[in-house]
Amino acid sequence: MSSKYALFIGRWQNLHDGHDWLFNQKIKQNIPVLIAIRDVDTDENNPRSAQQVKEILEIRYQELISIGKVRIIIIPDIVGVYYGRDVGYEVKEFVPPPEVAEISGTKIRQALKEGKKANI
Repeated sequence: MSSKYALFIGRWQNLHDGHDWLFNQKIKQNIPVLIAIRDVDTDENNPRSAQQVKEILEIRYQELISIGKVRIIIIPDIVGVYYGRDVGYEVKEFVPPPEVAEISGTKIRQALKEGKKANI
């Protein structure tokens, strides 16, 4: 397995199938994933602390963590991701298929707030 990681930065609130799809873009290439959780203040859009999100991720990806395919860290909140010259890694956007693009953390949070079942 590669000693380099594919870095994914986000709030991951609420964790859903779209996130699984995103991480799997690299896992299926046998490239380990480093999930960085932004340490944001809790509010209506961020109902969980970074530590709570980390615990949820650790449960969801327990098996992949145990075999070294996923690692999870908490980072300070950021305003952007920047790089200088050719720094030895790519910056790439994964565009999901329509059925994955429809998944919305905002809609999931709203459904949970209303006491409805959220499809995640």
